[in-house]
Amino acid sequence: MQREENSMEDQFHKLLKDGIAAVRAGNTSQALKLLEEAAELDESPELVSHLAYCLAKEKQDVTSALSLARSALREEPWNSTHYLNLGRIYLLAGRRKDAIQIFRDGLLHEHNPRIKEELARLGSRKYPVIASLPREHPFNRMLGKIFARLKLR
Repeated sequence: MQREENSMEDQFHKLLKDGIAAVRAGNTSQALKLLEEAAELDESPELVSHLAYCLAKEKQDVTSALSLARSALREEPWNSTHYLNLGRIYLLAGRRKDAIQIFRDGLLHEHNPRIKEELARLGSRKYPVIASLPREHPFNRMLGKIFARLKLR
């Protein structure tokens, strides 16, 4: 009996490891299969987080993916990988602002080079010239353009 439990646990960890490797390689369809198979054996926040991203990417099921990713983040708020996956799901949902905020929150908890890559890929806007006014205010827009032309920003 104990041997069977160890075997199932080993199989779970192998499927999880292979699924995560497939996600990192960009093969989310293969990762989805592996992670769904692992989910039948056991569950962990790491599994749920990666599974959520694969669901959003492959099946465009953003609603349940967001729910799963948030639950993984609630269980392990210190794990920056959960922030990475949640941010990627927000990007797939077209919620760029939310994604950037989640990525930044993830960096506060743990240094993660993949989050830094995502932020660099997205690019970041400079702060408004007049911080007390909204970014869209005509003064900020005009001064921003002038400063950019003068290469002061």
